[in-house]
Amino acid sequence: MKNTNTRFSFSALFFIFSAFFYSSVVSAETYYKPFVLAQTVASSDIQKVTSDVKASLSKAGFEIVGEYTPYASSHIIIITNPALRNYASQSENGVYGAIQRVSITVAGNETQVAFTNPTYMAHAYRLKTDLADITQSLKDNLGFVKEYGSEKGLTKDKLRDYQYKWLMPYFTDRLELAEYADQKEALAAVNKALSNNDGGVSKIYQVDLEGKDESVIGVSMKGNSRSECSGDAYIMSQIDFKKIKSSAHLPYELIVKNGNVYALYAEFRIAINFPDLSMMGANSFMSIMCAPDSIKEALTLGSGGTLGD
Repeated sequence: MKNTNTRFSFSALFFIFSAFFYSSVVSAETYYKPFVLAQTVASSDIQKVTSDVKASLSKAGFEIVGEYTPYASSHIIIITNPALRNYASQSENGVYGAIQRVSITVAGNETQVAFTNPTYMAHAYRLKTDLADITQSLKDNLGFVKEYGSEKGLTKDKLRDYQYKWLMPYFTDRLELAEYADQKEALAAVNKALSNNDGGVSKIYQVDLEGKDESVIGVSMKGNSRSECSGDAYIMSQIDFKKIKSSAHLPYELIVKNGNVYALYAEFRIAINFPDLSMMGANSFMSIMCAPDSIKEALTLGSGGTLGD
């Protein structure tokens, strides 16, 4: 009887130790969130705050390649630099990482300055680097309050294999929008369609990777006669409902690579920036259930492609 109790005690102790060790390992994992709140300014003068932010970015060596005002309360600055373009060139489909987005958003009587979290995006887009130096530079020059956009955040492994729900697309899945003979023809056709505002889509910026036939083009989507549901303002009015705004989700991008034009599925591109968004209910994916098809149609037309119907 005595020996049985001893064996039980050792077994129980081993189980407790193993559980403690496992929980310690799990808790040691780093969780990342999609956005960084840099600072809040006690003013609703968005033009003044934008001017100050642009000066800080330029001083830090970032190049401003585009600006976008999707609605009156928000202004978005798209930035790059040689380091970002170099990191992007080193990775398969890394062109998504060639830019970062900075948002200036008026919420009540204050203005929020935020930016996409480079390290979060590096893992989501499967770059070979974590862009830690870019993250630190933006924090040093714009400020740092906290990361946000997800209550808990996602680990590196979860981000690199991200899928919102079962059967939803991964990063490696893509919308095939148009195909051309070569990169030169593709860029010419896309830029022509965007200048015509085909599909309600127009150009905001373009960044090309040196030595590679690979470009990222940021676009404004205003909705069109077929559907308002592709419109940036419409989508954000439904899902960007929290106190701290996720305006830096915008703008969407097209990729032109080796003469092919493609984009991320909305089910991935939206979800990666709003990972906590519920599937059902108010302010959920159900509230923008028309968005995936509408975005696909708009981007197809904006790429100079044709619709199947």
